[in-house]
Amino acid sequence: MEKDVEIGIFGGTGIYDSGILENSIEVTIDTPFGKPSDSITIGNFKGRKIAFLPRHGKKHAIPPHLINYKANIWAFKELGITRIIAPSAVGSLKEDIEPGHFALPTQFIDFTKSRNGSFSENRRVIHISVADPFCPELQSSITKVAKEQNLHIHKDCTYVCIEGPRFSTKAESKFYRTTGADIIGMTLVPECQLAREAQMCYASISTVTDYDVWAEKPVTAKEVLETLSKNVERTKKVLTDLISQIPKSRGCSCARALEEAEF
Repeated sequence: MEKDVEIGIFGGTGIYDSGILENSIEVTIDTPFGKPSDSITIGNFKGRKIAFLPRHGKKHAIPPHLINYKANIWAFKELGITRIIAPSAVGSLKEDIEPGHFALPTQFIDFTKSRNGSFSENRRVIHISVADPFCPELQSSITKVAKEQNLHIHKDCTYVCIEGPRFSTKAESKFYRTTGADIIGMTLVPECQLAREAQMCYASISTVTDYDVWAEKPVTAKEVLETLSKNVERTKKVLTDLISQIPKSRGCSCARALEEAEF
């Protein structure tokens, strides 16, 4: 099995293949936690080895609450990946964060209910710190690329993660707005915290697809997909330029996340 892959990409809703990899192959990996969402495509881009995995599967057959997040992260770790870029689709909880814009989460609030969010099991106790859940180096690279491409990106966003797959009620949506959160989605947790436990760098870049139902306009899957389809090429362009910007050596603390986390 490949062990020298450097960067992993989790494709979100609307992005089922990277479309940027050369000399690509597909690999299937079994993990102690079951199978990942799909086979993993590995290829080269500008001299760097990249892996791509659609978190919902290539046919979008896996709803967010049934994604095997632990298997996905474990499989990337097995390939030698140290950095993860995670595009996703989100709703907006703020007037100025408009559909079609991008958002960069720096914090999250977890409202999921049934997900297994830790590798802490079998007498191994991990109290991981997620005070700052995302890799600052990756976020810096994303910000630089967004500026170069003149993207309308909202930085320092707080992401509310809900269980799904249903959208929020009006009461729930209005409540989430009271928390001070900016965007809402269904896949960030536990993906990002598992990456931290695995001592991998992780950053999310979110495409805003709709105003959540607080805006008195019901959210539909059709609306989400229409906005996503318009932004797919822009997201791929971000990924293309981002890979070139990411430093080859890690100067962050993500690789040492377990040093003070285990009992």
